[in-house]
Amino acid sequence: MSTDLTKINALVEKTRSQMRVTKVVATRAIKTKSGDFFCGMSAAWDSVQDDAGGAGADTELVMRDSEISFSGMTIEEARVAQTLLSLEASMGALRAALTDGAISMGDFEARVRGAKKNTLAHLSRLLPVEEAKQQLEAIASK
Repeated sequence: MSTDLTKINALVEKTRSQMRVTKVVATRAIKTKSGDFFCGMSAAWDSVQDDAGGAGADTELVMRDSEISFSGMTIEEARVAQTLLSLEASMGALRAALTDGAISMGDFEARVRGAKKNTLAHLSRLLPVEEAKQQLEAIASK
């Protein structure tokens, strides 16, 4: 029985180490008395799409398999990307509510501060603290 578990663990680790994520998605909804405000964002990683009709669909006509470049994020990188994109989607939904006058500037700023603080706390669990702060500062400066 432990041999089966060992094989499963080895297969999971092998698959995990070779898996690449090429897209992350985040959506947010802000519900107010004036209505609901949504923001949805998706971010694609540098990759070659190989499905029919998509970008790169005809690359096999001009490139050999060994020449086609496939890349993606590791699972750990995808977690960070999803966390950062979630923050952007949250701020987008809040911005939409602010633009429509459904929330005040003070409420907007307080909620953005809270989202950034929570994002930093979450990134700190995924990254070394200094790296997490740098990522959040890069977003805050935009």
